[in-house]
Amino acid sequence: MLVTTTMLPPTSIDTERLALRVHRLEDFTDALSMWSDPAVTRYIGGRPATEEEVWQRLLRYAGHWSLMGFGYWAVRERESGRFVGEAGFAVGKRALDPPFGDAPESGWAIVPWAHGRGYATEVMRAVLAWGANHFGPERRTVCMVHPENLPSIRVAQKCGYREYARTTYKSDPTVLFER
Repeated sequence: MLVTTTMLPPTSIDTERLALRVHRLEDFTDALSMWSDPAVTRYIGGRPATEEEVWQRLLRYAGHWSLMGFGYWAVRERESGRFVGEAGFAVGKRALDPPFGDAPESGWAIVPWAHGRGYATEVMRAVLAWGANHFGPERRTVCMVHPENLPSIRVAQKCGYREYARTTYKSDPTVLFER
């Protein structure tokens, strides 16, 4: 169910080491660099994204905030300002069996230099805390992870997600999680 909202997105969320803010046009270059990296896309789509695809992604982020009242944030190190990745919520209307329904889907992508530093868990805990406040603490959220992406499965589990189904998405094996 789509909901029209006039809620303005938060300007930022800060964690101990990270700053999350709604994307700006100047984030495009960093996002393009991340999404064209095979290490990032190995389990997310299976191939590096094109400039056009990353541009469309950036516009989807803005559309989510505008139409849904939630979306993805650009994530940067607080101290250096260096781009770390993206994280947030979306509704993708994915062709899944079982379907996600209207549950907000959480997601995260982290640049390779930041892997193994605990940034994904730190950012997702902040995103999920925001989600509990925004959606209500009892609202179901979901995520999906490729079964070979063990670091992301660990992040999901650390953040309270539990596996509830295994399926395929666009011919790839997928693990569905909920919390």
